[in-house]
Amino acid sequence: MENKRVFLSLSQKSGFEQKYIQKALDDNWITSGGPNVNDFEKVLENYLAEESFVTALNSGTSAIHLALILLGVKAEDEVICQSLTFSASANPILYQGAIPVFVDSEQETWNICPIGLEIAIRDRIKKGKKPKAIVAVHLYGNPYKVDEIHAIAQKYKIPIIEDSAEALGSSYKGKKCGTFGTFGVLSFNGNKIITTSSGGALISNSKLSKEKAIFYATQSKDEAIHYQHSQIGYNYRMSNICAGIGLGQMKILDKNIDSRREINHFYEVIFKDIKEIKLFQVVNNDCFSNYWLSTILVEQNAEKNIKRESLRLAFESANIECRPLWKPMHLQPVFSNYPYYGNNVAEDLFEKGLCLPSGSGLTKEEKDKIKEVINTFFK
Repeated sequence: MENKRVFLSLSQKSGFEQKYIQKALDDNWITSGGPNVNDFEKVLENYLAEESFVTALNSGTSAIHLALILLGVKAEDEVICQSLTFSASANPILYQGAIPVFVDSEQETWNICPIGLEIAIRDRIKKGKKPKAIVAVHLYGNPYKVDEIHAIAQKYKIPIIEDSAEALGSSYKGKKCGTFGTFGVLSFNGNKIITTSSGGALISNSKLSKEKAIFYATQSKDEAIHYQHSQIGYNYRMSNICAGIGLGQMKILDKNIDSRREINHFYEVIFKDIKEIKLFQVVNNDCFSNYWLSTILVEQNAEKNIKRESLRLAFESANIECRPLWKPMHLQPVFSNYPYYGNNVAEDLFEKGLCLPSGSGLTKEEKDKIKEVINTFFK
């Protein structure tokens, strides 16, 4: 019997993508920008249901980079960034020649710690380097402590770039993630809750910011009959073909969110009576998570040989993909010499945390296979 691999987070086709792709081909819009891009932006703006302006780009990383540019971040400026995240949250800071300042997580949401954030801001100001921006992340789709983080940012008048790459469809007090910051960021990478095969989006709160983002994303072409450039530009605009995929994917976004939340409940039931496991879930009813990935903490039990890595290897032996949580940025070789504020929360989460298969199309057979591994491991 074939032992097919169970992947961590595969994309799902809606069946509507081909219509939009074919239209792009028929109309010969096989380039960056175009009707599908404009329509995809409008659909996203309507979905976010706020006074939001969306710029479709070729990646979420590009969106963070443009947000930094639009906020005026330059070489030697400092930008605070959540440490427990994917490297794309921090890499664009270095693109600008700026200095990342990393802040630890707190235990409840695993996101940037309000206490650590204020300590970092006050210390950087004391050193004569007030941060130019804060990159805060909704990790694995779970909202960060919006009220506390934004109160601190407002107190010190520092704009927030809201990294919602993993949180399309998540919300806080009924407001969609991605709409709280000065800028918000989405990702449509192939493993996200919807995909454009690659791609991302920048969310802003003004038409002017969107127009500036498009200007920079299309090589900063000045208003002239010839090609003239007074500023450095970038080739960051989303392609019309990719946007067509996105339009088809938006038709199943809510279905995918429901599926991911059902998968999280599936794990909740399995792990209910296993004391060594804690499933990562929202802290209260103010938070709504898309549960892009279901994740757990594994408390070590030496007597039973229970630890994160032994569980991961048990899954791997059954051809089931699981991965550790993101390795904190301040522990990454490329970022190890930059300032860090915190204790050991992010390190502890990394050592104990495991991401479980969470794809929207996870089948009953795949769930049964996962359940069998868990029951065998913990019996």
